Amino acid sequence: MTSEQNPAPENSTEDGPRPGRLTAAAALAGLEGAALVAGGISMLVAGMAGNPDNPEQAVTGGVTLIVLALLPLLAARGLLARKAWSRGPAIITQIMALPVAYTLLQADSVAIPGGIALAAVAIAALVLLVNPATTRALGIRTPGSAPQSK
Repeated sequence: MTSEQNPAPENSTEDGPRPGRLTAAAALAGLEGAALVAGGISMLVAGMAGNPDNPEQAVTGGVTLIVLALLPLLAARGLLARKAWSRGPAIITQIMALPVAYTLLQADSVAIPGGIALAAVAIAALVLLVNPATTRALGIRTPGSAPQSK
């Protein structure tokens, strides 16, 4: 796209206070990232301590979770800073969380409450991220909207 088709907003994202919906969406994304880091560290420690059946697999899984945590953590930081690019990674994170929640809900174990919590957080974050107030606060133009006059 050229700059004529999608002009960059001129500091429109810095006007006024940050909407509560945007702050809540950033908090939920940050919470998911922190949970991934905690799970990754837990797997890493268990793998290095030699408790699991396959320590190498536990270490690999822990490192993978920590790396995956970067996406929601960076998205949360971008949302708090009102960066338009951050909405995409935040939405992708929520969409990826839904199948994980579904899988947890299908388990016959203590994972079911985790699946319920993950599904609730992912759906709430998606609703907050596609809210018009959030879109405006990030300076994202919706399709069919007229460009702002200078």
